Amino acid sequence: MMLIELIKTLILGMVEGITEWLPISSTGHMLLVDEFVQLDVTPEFKEMFLYVIQLGAILAVVILFWDKMWPFNCKDKSKPVVKKETFSLWFKVVVACIPGAIVTLLFDDYVEAHFQTPTVIAIALIFYGILFILIENWNKKRTPKTLELQDITYKTAFIIGMFQVLSIIPGTSRSGSTIIGALTIGVSRVAAAEFTFFLAVPVMIGMSLIKIAKFVMAGTAITGAEIAILAVGCVVAFAVSVFVIKFLMSYIKKKDFKVFGWYRIILGAVVLLYFLVIK
Repeated sequence: MMLIELIKTLILGMVEGITEWLPISSTGHMLLVDEFVQLDVTPEFKEMFLYVIQLGAILAVVILFWDKMWPFNCKDKSKPVVKKETFSLWFKVVVACIPGAIVTLLFDDYVEAHFQTPTVIAIALIFYGILFILIENWNKKRTPKTLELQDITYKTAFIIGMFQVLSIIPGTSRSGSTIIGALTIGVSRVAAAEFTFFLAVPVMIGMSLIKIAKFVMAGTAITGAEIAILAVGCVVAFAVSVFVIKFLMSYIKKKDFKVFGWYRIILGAVVLLYFLVIK
C-alpha cells in the first residue's frame, strides 16, 4: 500500500513542478489529478501537503537564480561585498507582496470555502487564457518599457503585486496573474517571468508556513508514512521544476505566452465537461 501512495506522490510532485511555474494554474491541474490520484491520507495532511511540496519548487528557483537573488558578493573581491541592486530588488518584492498578503490573510479561508469549485476554476482558466491571447496580440504593436529585471521600479512592483491579488481565486494561477500584470504595464516577458520567480519565494514560503501552522495547531499527529510522502513530493517537485524553469526561460526568449492561453482555454473546457457533464 505504501508503494502505491509513493507512486501517487510522484505524480503529484511532477504536476506541481510543471504547473507551478508555467502560467496554467496548478490548482486546476491538481483538481483534475485529485479525481483520479487520491492520496490515502487525512484531509488535514492533504491540505498541508499540497502547499508544502511547493517548497521543493521554490528551492529550484533559488538554486537556478542564486547569483541574482543572493545580495552579497562572495566571489569577486574587486567589487563591493553588498550588492545594492539586489537588496533594492528584494525591497521591491516586499512592496509587491503587500497587497496579496493583506487579501490572503483577510479572505483566504472564505475563498477556500466558497470558490474552490470546478466551475470557478474552469471559468478562471478560460478567462485568463483569453486574456493572455489578447494581451500578447496587443503587445505586437508595443515596445516593452522595462526590459531587464533590475529596471523594475517600486511603482511597477506594486502594480504587479496588485495583479497578484487576483490569484487568490482558484484557477487564476499566481504566475499567470503576475505575468499578465507585468505584460500589461510594459514589462518584457523575460523580466516578467524573473520577477515572478522572485515573488514566489516569500509568497510560497509564507503560504506553506501558514498551512504547517494550521496543521500543527489542529493537533493532528503526522505519521512516518506521511513524512515520507512529504519528502518524496518535495524532491520530485524540485527536480521537475529545474527542467521546467529552464524550459520556460528559453521558450519566452523566442516566443510569446499565447500557447499557454490556448492551453488554459482547453483545460478549462475539459474541467467543465468532466465535472458538469460526465461526472
